[in-house]
Amino acid sequence: MPDIDEPERPAARPLPGHIAAALAGAGGATDSAGQPWAGRSLTGEDAKIHNFEDDDGTADAGYLAAVAALREGRGDEAAVVASLATARVFIPIVAQLAEEAETGHGLHADKQADMALVTLKAADGRTALPVFTSAAALAAWHSGARPVAVYAARAALSAVAEGAELLVLDPGADVTFVVRRPGVWALAKQHGWIPSYNDPELAEEMGRATAHFAAIRSIELLPGRGVAASAADGSVVPGGGAGPELQVVLYLEDGLDAAGVQELVAGLQAEWSRNVLFGERVDSVEIKLRRAPD
Repeated sequence: MPDIDEPERPAARPLPGHIAAALAGAGGATDSAGQPWAGRSLTGEDAKIHNFEDDDGTADAGYLAAVAALREGRGDEAAVVASLATARVFIPIVAQLAEEAETGHGLHADKQADMALVTLKAADGRTALPVFTSAAALAAWHSGARPVAVYAARAALSAVAEGAELLVLDPGADVTFVVRRPGVWALAKQHGWIPSYNDPELAEEMGRATAHFAAIRSIELLPGRGVAASAADGSVVPGGGAGPELQVVLYLEDGLDAAGVQELVAGLQAEWSRNVLFGERVDSVEIKLRRAPD
């Protein structure tokens, strides 16, 4: 039986409650810690406007260690995402002309400019938010961008607010690491993240769906061909790729014709698309078909 390589992304899902609540509370009468803005002064402790006043702009040591372990085969991409839970990163902000005016000499000048969050388009058309682990990395990527220091969890929340499904760490650097949608949501909710190909609960749920298809003897979840990334020097990094992240191997009984295979795959994909756990934990999937061993 020939292989079928069929990438698919799960259908769009409503935002998880934690994220929706956090977004709904943005810009309200209190800060992110629940402290009211009213009555604040600009002296003493109130003068401390953010958590990074003594920041030297270098990359978080925990993140660098996790990436080094990944490249050397001592770690995995789950550990890299876990290191971001407490890491400071920089979001690039650029000036965007909002209104133009004409001077008395007939010249055009900027009358009003807004600061805009920078987003990117991934190869598959999805929106991605670039995030930088150091001020130097951001400056090398865009000399005119202003670095805004935030915790990575806040960057993930900003990505969700902008409709971005991916966080791209250090684009253009030696190692560019992509956090895919389930990892972005986990960071935004400040929860742990397990890659779909290592998720036993997901494997059980997806396997349960195959019970409706008698021709499927067994199922196996493996890392997809898009999990790995390439470093600037050409070496392969076993994590941080944009996807497909999950390879599903279906072992089928012999005797199915091409039409039967297509009908089976379409039916199984429909089953998975209705599954909430699949929608939350799988970013993109490719299906491989194998003949079940005798």
